Amino acid sequence: MRDTIMTMIDVAVGRNKAQLVFKNVNLINVFTGEIYPTDVAVHDGYIAGIGSYNGAVELDMTGKYLCPSFIDGHVHLESSMVTPGEYAKAVVPRGTTTVVADPHEIGNVKGIAGIKYMIEGAENVPLNVHVMLPSCVPATPFENAGTVLKAEDLIELVNHPKVLGLGEMMDYPSVISCEKSAINKIVLAKNVNKFIDGHAPGVVGKDLAGYVMSGVRTDHECVTPDEALERIRLGVHVMFREGSAARNIIGLLPAVNEYTIGRCLFCTDDRHPDDILQSGHIDNNIRVAIQNGLSPIKAIQMATINAARCYNIEKVGAVAPGYKADLVILNDLESVDVYQVYKKGRLVAENGKPNFSIRSINDSKMRNSVNIKPLVADCFSFTDGANSKKPLHNRIIGIQPHSLVTLDLSTEIMLKNGKYYAADGSPLLKIAVVERHHATGNIGLALIKNMGLKNGAIASTVAHDSHNIVVAGDNDNDMKTAVEHLQQIGGGITIVSEGKIVNTLELPIAGLMSDLSLEMVQDKLEEMLKQAYDMGVNPEIDPFMTLSFMALPVIPELKITDLGLFDVVNFKFV
Repeated sequence: MRDTIMTMIDVAVGRNKAQLVFKNVNLINVFTGEIYPTDVAVHDGYIAGIGSYNGAVELDMTGKYLCPSFIDGHVHLESSMVTPGEYAKAVVPRGTTTVVADPHEIGNVKGIAGIKYMIEGAENVPLNVHVMLPSCVPATPFENAGTVLKAEDLIELVNHPKVLGLGEMMDYPSVISCEKSAINKIVLAKNVNKFIDGHAPGVVGKDLAGYVMSGVRTDHECVTPDEALERIRLGVHVMFREGSAARNIIGLLPAVNEYTIGRCLFCTDDRHPDDILQSGHIDNNIRVAIQNGLSPIKAIQMATINAARCYNIEKVGAVAPGYKADLVILNDLESVDVYQVYKKGRLVAENGKPNFSIRSINDSKMRNSVNIKPLVADCFSFTDGANSKKPLHNRIIGIQPHSLVTLDLSTEIMLKNGKYYAADGSPLLKIAVVERHHATGNIGLALIKNMGLKNGAIASTVAHDSHNIVVAGDNDNDMKTAVEHLQQIGGGITIVSEGKIVNTLELPIAGLMSDLSLEMVQDKLEEMLKQAYDMGVNPEIDPFMTLSFMALPVIPELKITDLGLFDVVNFKFV
């Protein structure tokens, strides 16, 4: 330690040359809000000095901008549908070198073993993956997940060096009501001085005060400036999310001012392959903020130092002596055009391409995760009137374009030639959730409107948050074929028509992730999306993403789980 400090001082004061110097670069200083031309000296992976320096290697960066690399304050890596290593290859070239990950998707399928897999998978890649332990597995008591994680189950990992704390506490009613199991998890984190992430959509007033009193430090579910301000007033850090399903930056920007900016940071939460490849990652958050009136300096502060301070991640988020040389070189500030990315002074990406390879890890324990009871011929038939010519009266799930919120529709339902129709003549599909972890045989069954699809079925093992199999179709045979195919391949997304497999994206790792590259996964999804639209799927929805959220019984109004049709507004099965 002594020798290291003296070596760095010698470089900082100019007695010795730095290993690497960025010459004539426009430095974005997140401490002062300034941009000015200077040299930045790097030695042994750390910033040694800022000023006029000579180096063993000197890179002329005239006209370019240098800033700290970006930090994602809250993300579920599994939503990218690729392994942690492949994820790193996709986001590092876009400037992200640190993420705070909540592996609750794989935690719901594989429990502690799944969390360990994600930690191991992120080793030896130029991406700092800090982990928040899943707090809500299962997410609700209204569905069956692959496991149950209690406070005592998390003890094993709570002191792991990669673990920052407890992930988003989605079960805020249990926290506010002081339910024992929720409080036990909070106590576990607080006893070892770990952080607690929040998830409190719509919680206000005294309930919010009680929620924050428990130790919650963040919230990424704000959608209005008033919600953001109320949380900041209570000392909460607010994350401005730009994911695939939820995009909140534009709506929250009015909450940012000179006093609140320090409590604001960026996250992606759930971001799918097409959005990462086409629009970017945290660089996209910065770009959206700038395009909608936030100054580039403030946007970069939110993407760097603010996130580091929120989670007390040391030596990242700024360019200053003693900080890690985790750096981004930009061609242009306004467009956030990433030229090069450095991790501890090593070039790891250039012109959008990774400059590193990843190692494979043993994922055998993550495979073969689809365990269903054998399906019988009539498993997707309604027993109360399916063969009747009389109209049925029922509640159906109404899909809305570009929204995870569904409608609770009540309409006369007609059965014609084995197909269901609403009173207005529009076709309805069956939707089912098949429990896939313990072979219980549970099947929740309902009807869904506005999805489209003719002569076929679509099924997926990606079904937030418990990740049972969700399937929708206009005939029972194709639905059954789709579910059985996913069991045979160990998970994924599939399209079936007239008894034949049209196309499949295999997701053999916990039924959530592929072992292919992000580009290959996206190519397959694009191909399947076109096929789904050719089969009549509503062009205003993404059928795969839409299906994946139909089984999430915490987003209004009506959802479906393996236990049945669920009224989210009144919190009861119907």
